[in-house]
Amino acid sequence: MQAIINGKIILPQKILENHVILFDTTIQGLVPLENFMPKTCCEIFDAKGDYVSPGFINIHIHGCAGVDVMDATPSTLQTMGKALVSTGVTAFLPTTMTYAWPKIYTALKTIRSAMTEETGAKVLGCNLEGPFISKEFKGAQAPNNIIPADYTKLENFADIIKIITVAPEKIVGTAFFHWCKQNKIIISLGHSGATYEETLEALKKGASHITHLFNAMRPFHHRHPGLVGAALDTNVNCELIADNVHVHPAMQRLVYKAKSFETLILITDSIRACLQGDGYSELGGQKVFVRDQVATLANGTIAGSVLTMNRAIANFLANTKAPLIEVIAMATLNPAKALGLEQLIGSIALGKQADLVVFDKNINIKNTFVSGVKIY
Repeated sequence: MQAIINGKIILPQKILENHVILFDTTIQGLVPLENFMPKTCCEIFDAKGDYVSPGFINIHIHGCAGVDVMDATPSTLQTMGKALVSTGVTAFLPTTMTYAWPKIYTALKTIRSAMTEETGAKVLGCNLEGPFISKEFKGAQAPNNIIPADYTKLENFADIIKIITVAPEKIVGTAFFHWCKQNKIIISLGHSGATYEETLEALKKGASHITHLFNAMRPFHHRHPGLVGAALDTNVNCELIADNVHVHPAMQRLVYKAKSFETLILITDSIRACLQGDGYSELGGQKVFVRDQVATLANGTIAGSVLTMNRAIANFLANTKAPLIEVIAMATLNPAKALGLEQLIGSIALGKQADLVVFDKNINIKNTFVSGVKIY
């Protein structure tokens, strides 16, 4: 048995002080400090007054630390997993891009193999961003491999695909929606020029998620609200890249006011340049230049981010003045619920995996535990 003492423990409904977290691979108890018996523990970690929260869950990330999911080598996801714990992330969905199918299949096979490994942050499955998107709103995705939605190309990987981004206006009929529902795959709407009405129709068919709200979609207009308007007007889950580049701080505040915090999920959408500093990098076979925390293609198009999850939390807190409990939920419990994993991860509760992170008031990461093992 291990213990964390002197921490401000972030629970879904409150911040608990003067209590001790007892854990091995799972949470074994939360006991008042006066009832704690140190002799029952083999190791005691002192949080020294800092916060203790569930490990962060990043459901949309292409790369970091010099590697990209589409590199599709065994070491790629190991490198990402080992680097992500320094940012408080204990679980993630490696996210693919629009490529030729052989390359996508190789990436999916690599992700499947990595799901059984534990060398850092855990791989929960795959987020498939493209190729079923709109060429008009491709963002930094290469256009030559964009195709109509076809679930038959994915049948061999239904067990590991957790999220698929699609442009709903490009999907004919309901077969694709039915297949995703049968396989418990989240349909996320993005890289799309869908109208408000087309978006609502897709939500009725089973879509439940929006890929990086505002980015790579038709801008909001008061007479043509589009996908953005539908996202704000319904309880659909919305990803948000809170790097103050993809989404202005004022828009972050407006989204927070318009939506229930329970429907907001912070992501990074980071690329291999994340944690690498300024300079040249790569995304989807295209040269990327990073300067002052902004990653762009040669034509100036924003190309993913170099954001980390702890900085996303810090930015959203500063921009919205939202309660810490709510913002932490956007990076923990909300993504866990979206994936149907809230009984295992996403909050500090008896029997859940001991994925824990200790951080200070500025969201600087001090310690990260994955399944009870202190990795960072």
